[in-house]
Amino acid sequence: MIQDLSQIRLLLLDVDGVLTDGRIVYDDQGGEQKAFDVKDGHGLKLLQRAGFEVGIITGRQSSVVARRADELGIRLVCQGAKDKRIPFREFLTQLALEPHQVAYVGDDLVDLPILLKVGFSATVADAVDEVKQCVDFVTQRPGGRGAVREICDHLLRASGQWDAVTARYFD
Repeated sequence: MIQDLSQIRLLLLDVDGVLTDGRIVYDDQGGEQKAFDVKDGHGLKLLQRAGFEVGIITGRQSSVVARRADELGIRLVCQGAKDKRIPFREFLTQLALEPHQVAYVGDDLVDLPILLKVGFSATVADAVDEVKQCVDFVTQRPGGRGAVREICDHLLRASGQWDAVTARYFD
């Protein structure tokens, strides 16, 4: 059953374990590599077309994340957040939103303070059990492998915007 999520205006995402599979790969030159699923990116673009804002809050700092956010047109990005509640409140103030207008996707204990405050909370199939027990929606797919796309599609359908945003593909 799809709940009414028509009030959601902002989707906030953790990165490692949500937009990626959680693995961090270092090369011999000290660079960092992460893999992102193209379907997740397309889902985020569909949400943006429907008027949703998208943002990232992550505890780590990575130029790879900055690049992916830039490619997707995500302007709300906070990296290196030791307490994710701080950028969460800043984003709410910046956009003049209330917590019930936000959807948040996290996968570990550090995400619980936000997951427990928002209007729609979601996690990935391979999240820690404590998070899975506290959220509104658990994806079928694991993090970094299409889970964010599942959530985007769910939000679009539940807000009644799926048909309008996807109509161009069915002409």
